[in-house]
Amino acid sequence: MGLFNKLMGGGNASDSNLEWNPLTDSRQLDEILEESKQQTIAIYKHSTRCGISRMVLKGFESDFDLNSDQVKLYFLDLLKYRGVSNDIASKYGVYHESPQLIVLKDGAVIYHTSHGSIRANKLSEFI
Repeated sequence: MGLFNKLMGGGNASDSNLEWNPLTDSRQLDEILEESKQQTIAIYKHSTRCGISRMVLKGFESDFDLNSDQVKLYFLDLLKYRGVSNDIASKYGVYHESPQLIVLKDGAVIYHTSHGSIRANKLSEFI
């Protein structure tokens, strides 16, 4: 990957050491709501073409200090799965932004934020 791609948001969640679960199909949204009744869920919506999204993702990944028993992470590549993002907006009632972090617990969205307000340490409040 060239320097331009790195600066402008190239790469994806597989570049990370975190246990990201791919969110690739709108049918997963009901399953995720059900999962949130057992453990906290976080969805990170990422645009691979956006340097801000990539910068926020890198900061999130470097500050993340929870384990997979505490929170389950989902990663949505907005360029590949824009329809899923639209369905999140209608099903979960969260207006689309990018980058965006959506936290679900007990079958409902309990927190969402975007851009520079995304902080990994905020997740510990919802465990």
